[in-house]
Amino acid sequence: MSDTVQSEVHNFIRETVTEHPVVLFMKGTAQFPQCGFSARAIQILKEEGVTHLVTVNVLDDAEVRQGIKDYSNWPTIPQLYVKGEFIGGTDIMGEMHQNGELAPVLKDAGAIA
Repeated sequence: MSDTVQSEVHNFIRETVTEHPVVLFMKGTAQFPQCGFSARAIQILKEEGVTHLVTVNVLDDAEVRQGIKDYSNWPTIPQLYVKGEFIGGTDIMGEMHQNGELAPVLKDAGAIA
């Protein structure tokens, strides 16, 4: 990926995660996840009662798919961002969901009705 493309991709990611309270970079869509980890991430967010969620399908753009890994310095997808902060992938989301740490973060972001 050229420096220009990488810069454009990072700008897109930065704008997306800062303009929306909750963003999930995933494989597929919330309605049709394309991998088990993305499906589990969506399930966790639904169980938490998230009503304000933006998803980005990394399968639509190879540059974004690689760019999000570089942006977060995290090797896997899905990736959850809340109020511009990287929270983690499905395992971290699951742990936070189980121990009650995820709900307050999502509520503080205004993502839970």
